[in-house]
Formats: sequence, structure tokens, C-alpha cells
Amino acid sequence: MRRLSLFAAVCFVFFFITAAIVPSYLYAAEKKVVVATDATWPPMEMLDANKNIIGYDIDFLNAVAKEAGFKVEFKNTAWDGIFGGLDTGNYDAVISSVTITDERKKKYDFSLPYINAGQVLVVPKTTKGVKAVADLKGKKVGAQIGTTGAMEVQKVKGVELKNYDEIGLAFEDMAAGRVNGVVCDTPVAADYALQRAEYKAKFMIVGVPFTQEQYGIVVKKGNKQLVDLLNKGIKAVQKKGLDKEFEKKWLR
Repeated sequence: MRRLSLFAAVCFVFFFITAAIVPSYLYAAEKKVVVATDATWPPMEMLDANKNIIGYDIDFLNAVAKEAGFKVEFKNTAWDGIFGGLDTGNYDAVISSVTITDERKKKYDFSLPYINAGQVLVVPKTTKGVKAVADLKGKKVGAQIGTTGAMEVQKVKGVELKNYDEIGLAFEDMAAGRVNGVVCDTPVAADYALQRAEYKAKFMIVGVPFTQEQYGIVVKKGNKQLVDLLNKGIKAVQKKGLDKEFEKKWLR
């Protein structure tokens, strides 16, 4: 009887320690994954008038969670500490318009890429016959200085690049007729051209992204269980075309 009691005590201690170090999504009957996002990057992640976190990433991950059979809890977290919080276990993952890079992959694991947020061209809605930067030869195209967008414009012969310290200034100039197009990241383009009241009746995105800048969901290095769970949901969402529906809602 005493041996049985000792065995039971050991089992209890083992369970207690395991529960303390293993994320809840690995053993809970209804899995929950806690995810950080910096809700200051519309239309990917932002706060609505009621302080609810909304945006493409939020809709996408909620759909992934539904398809993979887990619940997701979002934590609004400042960008400058978002990876540190992942390191210390404050949450299980990060979805916050994070580009997959070789440098980041040295320290973290990523889900499958879920969207290409590459460079796109924005022009006034009155523009005719323009589908790419090359169609604006002899004209001015704005971009933020030092960005991928500026470098891409420079590659096109016959197009004059106008650099800006801040991308909003480029859109102001385009509204005033001082440039004929603006090149920037897809989410930034969607925010200015589709979401902002002062611009959505004036501008449009043409063509598709012409660079590859893939976003992924970030998890701790070696957390294969969570990566597999996320990838299961991502594949299902993409197979059903739900990601395209979210693109139409937020990015087109």
C-alpha cells in the first residue's frame, strides 16, 4: 500500500512539472494557442473603434485555428518586445506581418508562408493602360527611400524615381498630381489605397506583387508540434481558398 502511495505521489509530481512547462495546446482537451500581434499595421493587424484586434492576419489565423481544431487567443504586443516575449514564453507564437528571412530562421521556426506581401504599384484611378512600373516610362514614381520599392523602381529604365522619407508623403504627392505612381509593400498599399477615407476613391492597386516577401507565423525554435498544427490549418485554409477571400476583404 505504501509503495502504491509513493507511486501515486511520484506521478502527481511528474504531472505537475509537465503541466508547468508544456504549452496548453499540447494537452488540453480544447487546445488553445496564445498568439502575439502588434496591432498597429493596418490592414494586417489593427484595433477597431472598440479596441478589438482585427485585420487580415486575425481573420486568417482564426480560420487556421478552426480548420486545425484549436482556439486562438490574441495578445496585442508592442513590436520592440514581441520576439522577446516569445523567447520567455509569454505566448506560443507571433503573427504580425513577419517576413520570413534567413536571419530570423536561425533563431526561430516558421509556419508555411501564408501570403506574399511583396511590392505593388498604386496609381490614380484615372490612369489607363498601366499594369506595371514599366508602363510609366517618362513619368515619376514615388517610393520610400532605401526600401525594396525604391530599388525596384530604379531597375526600370525610363522611369524617374522620387524618394520620400515617409511613404505617406508619396501618396500626398500622388493625390496632388506630382507623381504618377507609388510602389510599396502590399499591406501598405492596401491601407492607403483601400482603407483610408481620403484616398480610397482616388487610388487603385494595379497588377500583382512583383517581388517575393513571404509572411509566416513565428514559433520557438524546435517547437515542431505547434508548427505542424499551424501548417495543418494553413493547408486547409489555402485548399478551401479562404485566404483569397480574406485578401479580397482586406487587400484588394
